[in-house]
This record gives sequence, C-alpha cells and structure tokens, in this order.
Amino acid sequence: MLFSALRRLAFITVVAIGVTAVVSLLIGLLIGSGVDRALTLGFYFVGSFLLIAGFFVGNRGPVRVKSEDHGPEGVAEASAAPMILPIPGYSARKLRWASLGEQHETINNSAIFIVLGLLLVFIGVAFDSKHSLF
Repeated sequence: MLFSALRRLAFITVVAIGVTAVVSLLIGLLIGSGVDRALTLGFYFVGSFLLIAGFFVGNRGPVRVKSEDHGPEGVAEASAAPMILPIPGYSARKLRWASLGEQHETINNSAIFIVLGLLLVFIGVAFDSKHSLF
C-alpha cells in the first residue's frame, strides 16, 4: 500500500514538473524570454499557486453543506435568491459536520498541494540564474 501511494505521488510530481516546464517554455517562447528565465518564473508561479491552494484547502472548516434549499421548509419560495444574513430558521443552506474521513481527506489534499508547491518552488530556485546555489 505504501509503495503504490509513493508511486502515485511520484507520478503526480513528474506530471506537474513536466506540464509546468512545457507550458513555461511555450509562454517564454511567445514573449521572447530566455529558457532559464521562463522555467524559473513558471516553477515559481505554479509552486506559489499550489502553496496558496494548499493553505486554503487545509483551512476548510469541519462544517459541510448538506443542501442548497432556498428558504425555510413549508414557506412558498417567492424569491429564488438565497438569504444574505444567516437568520436561524431562515438560512438558505443546511449544514452538517464533516465525517472523520472527509477531515482526513482535507488534510491529506492540503499536504499534497503544499509539498508539491514547495518542490516546484525549489526547482525554480535551482533554475534561477540570478542566485547561485553553489
């Protein structure tokens, strides 16, 4: 089980690196940028995006939406727009607590986004010609 998880993680990593490199090179070619500059900015951009996405995915609360019914039960729906203020009994959304599995999935997805984002940022640092690592 651990081997298959590592294999999936390696596959996702290789695909993310490959897609980022190809798209960065294509955009760099279109705007006339150098290869090292295009790769550096591409890896920085995608890595930063994944870090921010991982932060927001990880900060999702334990409450999930159960339904998107508009208006309270038994009242004719005069307006299709949901209520802006959460008034008890008049709320537009029904909420429920997330299961333990959903909470674990949220944390695992956040960890994957953050690790992959850090890896892409480090690859961008390695390609950066302005700052030498050695």
